[in-house]
Amino acid sequence: MSLLKKIAQNKKIIKPVIYGVSGTSLTDEEKYFFSKNGGVGFILFARNIADKTQLKNLTKSLRELMEGEVLILIDQEGGRVARMKEPHWKCYPTGEFFANLYQKNIEEAKAALFKNFVDIAADLIEVGINVNCAPVLDILTKKTHQVIGDRAYGKDVQQVSILGRKVCEGLLSKGVYPIIKHIPGHGRGTSDSHLELPVVDVSLAELRATDFVTFKNLNDQKFAMTAHILYSAIDKKNCATTSKTAIKIIRDEIGFQNILMSDDVSMKALKGSFSEKTKSILDAGCDLVLHCNGKMDEMLEINSALPNLGDEFFERLTK
Repeated sequence: MSLLKKIAQNKKIIKPVIYGVSGTSLTDEEKYFFSKNGGVGFILFARNIADKTQLKNLTKSLRELMEGEVLILIDQEGGRVARMKEPHWKCYPTGEFFANLYQKNIEEAKAALFKNFVDIAADLIEVGINVNCAPVLDILTKKTHQVIGDRAYGKDVQQVSILGRKVCEGLLSKGVYPIIKHIPGHGRGTSDSHLELPVVDVSLAELRATDFVTFKNLNDQKFAMTAHILYSAIDKKNCATTSKTAIKIIRDEIGFQNILMSDDVSMKALKGSFSEKTKSILDAGCDLVLHCNGKMDEMLEINSALPNLGDEFFERLTK
């Protein structure tokens, strides 16, 4: 039975959310909360990682607590976005490295990137992680903020699409699910959405010809993560994560019909209380709320605003 079917059959999974955890092992408070309010999965960060043995024990404890399979996510792109670090794991190159290699030799770049993510996937599977928040499909521009910067696979739509596909193929070859991000495109953002709301003022026609294309080309992937970006040509009030209009474009025009999760709900690009943000994310049409920092008071507030998962979610997950 596939991983996603096992998750769909896990009776402990009842809420449309992915949570972070606070440390290298679960606290008693976390065990109680997660057991009673089971999300679809968990996301891990450097604060959760000491070494291979500890990380294996942590992912095992999450599965035991949830009495079956769950999604266990990490950001292991390579370069500066790598939660599993030396000396316990290899240091992998940036997206920019492969973008530059592509300009010299396309076939060599494709082969090297595929192998790179086969190796990353092997690292993840070894410690019980089954989802990688990669690839970045954002298109570089002259004004792209450094929060994306060297994580991107270039400024050419075809190049980013081809290299993004190789990332997905490498991960999937070892049984790790990729998450394409940040849909419908973070490359034009000139500020860091962790700190403030970036606003993009270009026409819808231009977005359709550029930023949307990479996501359309990889719309067959199982998971995508939204961009906390306000596109004024789409919605003058709401960023993509909380915009019904933007989500409709993602679903109908870009054609992504699978599991759509928000970027981190605690990022400062989103305004309002955690319950308000949670409701707006789900009302807009996202399938999952992502909360990363492991703070229990925030998780409790998010949980108060979460409905139970419906059949539509599990149909999307397993189709």
